[in-house]
Amino acid sequence: MRAARWHGRNDLRVENVPDPTPGPGDVVIRVAYCGVCGTDLEEYREGPIWIPTVEPNPLTGRRAPIVMGHEFAGHVVAVGREVSRFRLGDAVAPDVVISCGRCYWCVRHQVHLCEHMAALGLHGDGGLAEFCAVPESMCEPVPDRVTMAAAALAEPLAVAVRAVRRSRLTVGDNVAIVGVGAVGLLALQAVRAAGAGFVAVVERSPARKAIAADLGADAVLDPGTGDCALHLRDLTGGVGPDVVLECAGGPGTWVYAASLVRRGGRVVVIGLNSSPAPVNVTATIVAPEIEVIGSLAHVYDEDYRGAMRLLGAGRVDAERIVSHRVPLADVVAGGFDRLEHHKAETLKILVTVGGAQ
Repeated sequence: MRAARWHGRNDLRVENVPDPTPGPGDVVIRVAYCGVCGTDLEEYREGPIWIPTVEPNPLTGRRAPIVMGHEFAGHVVAVGREVSRFRLGDAVAPDVVISCGRCYWCVRHQVHLCEHMAALGLHGDGGLAEFCAVPESMCEPVPDRVTMAAAALAEPLAVAVRAVRRSRLTVGDNVAIVGVGAVGLLALQAVRAAGAGFVAVVERSPARKAIAADLGADAVLDPGTGDCALHLRDLTGGVGPDVVLECAGGPGTWVYAASLVRRGGRVVVIGLNSSPAPVNVTATIVAPEIEVIGSLAHVYDEDYRGAMRLLGAGRVDAERIVSHRVPLADVVAGGFDRLEHHKAETLKILVTVGGAQ
């Protein structure tokens, strides 16, 4: 089969590799679509960050070269002898988080915080390939009304769903979202589904602002053209939003998000950035009693399954955020390079693999 494998920094090769065979509890998926996200790009340009290169990952037994891709869906083409939930031809999408099941966090059902946590596409072969072997336990059935392209985006939607859960959003809360790239636009729809009252987005890109308005944002603010904190207070009765979701992942954008939330409010940080951000803790967090909450990945039965249900119920239009579709052969230039060099007009890139319909 053809697969895009990470060999090292700036070295992603589309090459021929053996087809996977299922273990006793595995299904083999013929991949339809696989998304490219910022984590993939960071690993490609700056890695190894997550991909093991010397010692194999203890849960997967794998090290580079690794097939990338952790946002994918497809159809079952082979099953292991112990598989009971799925049959040949079933449409499935996998939650890619792998956990040990034994550590302190796994026992508490915080599998995404497992001390040995791994993920397909980074620690084991993922979905940028014609076929992928996945444990049956990690797979969710795709509802009949959900397209394969939308199902491939259940993973980033699950990231948004977890952030909403972490925010403790209650019906009628006022929400602001900083940065409406792919995850931000999915978060916009997730907070709407969760019962948010007023939802504003803060974004510079004209194209992304237009999509946010189409997807139901009550206000679309540009940080380059005014005082967004003041504007948000005006829009929320002089108070400010109860919850701010930081989805931009820029240097210091979580500090900016904290400047927007009301006193006693909650900021959930989803965006990833390794740059240090100086902050006056007393003025920014302590005095206004702001909660800054981290949100990482997703839990299979709480967030990933919830994301699939939102897709199945038509509460989230995932395909609206797809800006480009490229073939596997063009994944480097049309996928990774485009995402790096043309961010303003790029949202979600889907790689069309062998089983796309």
